[in-house]
Amino acid sequence: MADLNKWTPSEVLEPIRRFLDGDLTMSSIRVEQFMDGSVLVVRAEVPGLEPEKDVDVSVADGMLHIKVEREEKSEHKSKTGYRSEFRYGSFSRSVSLPPGAREEDVTASYKDGVLEVRAPAPEQAPATGTRKIQIDHG
Repeated sequence: MADLNKWTPSEVLEPIRRFLDGDLTMSSIRVEQFMDGSVLVVRAEVPGLEPEKDVDVSVADGMLHIKVEREEKSEHKSKTGYRSEFRYGSFSRSVSLPPGAREEDVTASYKDGVLEVRAPAPEQAPATGTRKIQIDHG
């Protein structure tokens, strides 16, 4: 291991910067979810991954499950020393599917570091009116 006195300030501060940016403390995947008509749309931030290898999307029992396995390696060689870093992590997020959504209709796509999952649900029949309920008291 290289002597810390020979590292550049940016090499020493890099782990602190990543910590402050949340890279080392993130325990789940950041997502946004919204309804687009009758389709639930879930977008997850998963930059720098290979979706075929690193991302697993599944549905079971009315829930959408997103799991990400991250492995990063970096090596820094200089005249004064050598430094190697490995970061591993497993992150997951689960979201309820809308009522009536069929698991076989759920689709997923990945573009520019964003995973988008779409889960269509049948249109809900509009309410036929309001019915006032009598309250009995004794």
